[in-house]
Amino acid sequence: MTNQLAIIQKDITDSVNSKLGELQKEGLVIPKNYNASNALKSAFFKLQEVKDKSGKPALEVCTKESVANSLLDMTVQGLSPAKTQCYFVVYGNQLQLLRSYFGTQTVLKRLSNVKDIWANVIYKDDVFDYENYHGRERLISHKTAFENRDKDILGAYAVVQTTDGEEILTVMTKKEIETSWGQSKTSQTVHKKFPQEMAKRTVINRAAKAFVNTSDDSDLLIEAVNQSTESEYEPQIKDMGDIQEVQQEIEQNANTEEIDIQEPPNTIVQEAELVDMPQQTQDQQQASFADGPGF
Repeated sequence: MTNQLAIIQKDITDSVNSKLGELQKEGLVIPKNYNASNALKSAFFKLQEVKDKSGKPALEVCTKESVANSLLDMTVQGLSPAKTQCYFVVYGNQLQLLRSYFGTQTVLKRLSNVKDIWANVIYKDDVFDYENYHGRERLISHKTAFENRDKDILGAYAVVQTTDGEEILTVMTKKEIETSWGQSKTSQTVHKKFPQEMAKRTVINRAAKAFVNTSDDSDLLIEAVNQSTESEYEPQIKDMGDIQEVQQEIEQNANTEEIDIQEPPNTIVQEAELVDMPQQTQDQQQASFADGPGF
């Protein structure tokens, strides 16, 4: 079995590296400090710990195509599982990539017009003040106290700092955040257990959307970022057991960072080669669950 896994690892790694090289020729820029080979090695190390809901190893039950797709999506976005920027979860015989809150920040900072992005929660008795400045919301001040963290959440906000020093604000009320959560077909267990983290996840994705689509960066990167952001909470779910497994995975990690669930990448590997994946069928789309347009 060890030799077989080694062969699978080599075949998939070679295929991903080959496709990544093609994408780079087409204009995809990999961060200078990102080593795709090291990231792939780290991913396979993590994958040995990933199991399906029956306890079977992911590398035994998942198709080579889905493993390669997940790893390609990881490398295109410049993510590393060693830095807890992404995770892997099994859905039936499919492996899919979960991008963490750290991973979302990492990807957005790759955009040429974004220097930094962060989010905070507004609690009851906080003093939060902002204004509409030339058509854009701008943060004036946010004063809080340690004891307020145990009080009710009133909303959340995200700030995107551009390369020219401008800080652009996005604010969401508690009602707006809960409306976004309510459009998800999943249970609300995670949102109730970790409301602070989930609130920040929601508002930071909404803030990021405009910057992604106005970026001058490589279309290949933008496509990958858009796909991951807009398809959150829409994995290909086969049954309720898979949904419960997703919930457990998120709960295990949400106390340290936020996890974003995403669709499989729009390319697929067949016979150790990467080719375009056809769009989802109507039945597949109905089988998915969504977090709605509240990004």
